[in-house]
Amino acid sequence: MTVKLLLHWDIKPGRDQEYFEFVVREWVPGIQKLGLQPTGAWYTVYSRDKDAPQIMTEGIAGDLDSMRDILSSDEWQTLHDRLQEFVQNYQQKIVHVSGGFQL
Repeated sequence: MTVKLLLHWDIKPGRDQEYFEFVVREWVPGIQKLGLQPTGAWYTVYSRDKDAPQIMTEGIAGDLDSMRDILSSDEWQTLHDRLQEFVQNYQQKIVHVSGGFQL
């Protein structure tokens, strides 16, 4: 059964430009190379909810074993560590794909 990795975070203050360059040049190509297919990304410009994440993104893998392999790989750890340079309040979870927007 197809699974989805849900991720959300906030960009560290003053790191916006570097963050977006990293996402375009390293993050997206890197996760695709690992077999995680990006399916959506949302950037919150304004929210009345002060706890709402600034960035929400998701990617799918063919099954739970494939997702576990991706998330336990050295390549994922390298990308994840690099992402942490630019973000705070990072969270992730794996869910079964049910269609549409998922939290």
